[in-house]
Amino acid sequence: MNATPASAQTASEAGPDVLYRVVNRVAIITLNRPAALNALSHAMVREIAMLLERVRHDDSVVALVLEGAGPKGFCAGGDVRAIDSLARAGERLGDNGWQQFFVDEYRLDYALHTFDKPLVALLDGVTMGGGMGLGQAASLRVATTRTKIAMPETRIGMLPDVGATHFLAKMPVETELYVGLTGVLLTGTDALHCHLADICVPGEWLDGYEARLARASMDGDVFAALRGVFDVSGDASGASDASSALAARAPLIERHFVRRARVEQIVASLQADLEHDQPEDVRAWLVATLEALTHYSPTMLEVTREALLRGRQMTLAENFRMELGIVARAIEEGDFCEGVRAHLVDKDRKPRWAPATLAELREERVQHFLCSPWREEKHPLAGLGA
Repeated sequence: MNATPASAQTASEAGPDVLYRVVNRVAIITLNRPAALNALSHAMVREIAMLLERVRHDDSVVALVLEGAGPKGFCAGGDVRAIDSLARAGERLGDNGWQQFFVDEYRLDYALHTFDKPLVALLDGVTMGGGMGLGQAASLRVATTRTKIAMPETRIGMLPDVGATHFLAKMPVETELYVGLTGVLLTGTDALHCHLADICVPGEWLDGYEARLARASMDGDVFAALRGVFDVSGDASGASDASSALAARAPLIERHFVRRARVEQIVASLQADLEHDQPEDVRAWLVATLEALTHYSPTMLEVTREALLRGRQMTLAENFRMELGIVARAIEEGDFCEGVRAHLVDKDRKPRWAPATLAELREERVQHFLCSPWREEKHPLAGLGA
């Protein structure tokens, strides 16, 4: 999911929500809800899944590109308000219930991760939540100078899901905890630094990619040909850690987000540093980080920390099964609906978390959220990876 609200689709948007075409033996799937930053509806998830199988079994198609329509984003995630409405109405089960949305979304993400043809994701503009679930499955993840990546779910009482407990594990554990807990916004160069992108190119380089794709030779090494289409220079387009704010903050992240520290201890560490004189930029980082960890859902912060650590030892299918169980707990017994109310519906920015503070959070509650609601053989994703 994604904690960023998805605007309602406007009547002026033309065409279906998912577009499909083939250019030079390469299929292109376009998420076509630009007014909603291409946020995923349940119908879109199902349509993409059907198209993926079409591409998988079509021998005339050698690769797949995922892109978002419009200049502002690849995909802002799932429609949080729609999930919230279903949850408040008690519509969990059934073909259009909220549980089935997650089951179908996770199955699609898993299918993308295990796709047997080269897959390119154009992570241009806003790429959050469910958009990351799609994009991080690609064999070539193209970030740009316009990329805005985040997994901000803890802000609304949810877990960074859609495989985040798998793909965030590509980072050093301290960076994973920082990104997963705070939902910090990352640039294209940040994404390259922390292994969430393979190349980072100027945004305008993608504007004419179809013409380059049409001229490319797809008779030999298809992946190399695709990289030639999307990479400006073949050397990660000159992007470096020097332009990554995340890289610049690595010493601070390593100091505070240590594996053994619970969230309450991370908060205490940040507060201790703020009691001393600090350069202005360091103080700003400490304040912003502390703001997140003291205002987001205490339950989901600690549950997320534990899930991220556990996820580093799991298979991809196990990651998705763990995430689905936590999401179900968050929606039915946790802070999700209250977080959506406070940040996206009433917008009073004053969520009433239960419990309200990290100090009040009991370990039993954390472990309850991490305990699957289903027996192993009854899990909705039991067959994933079989």
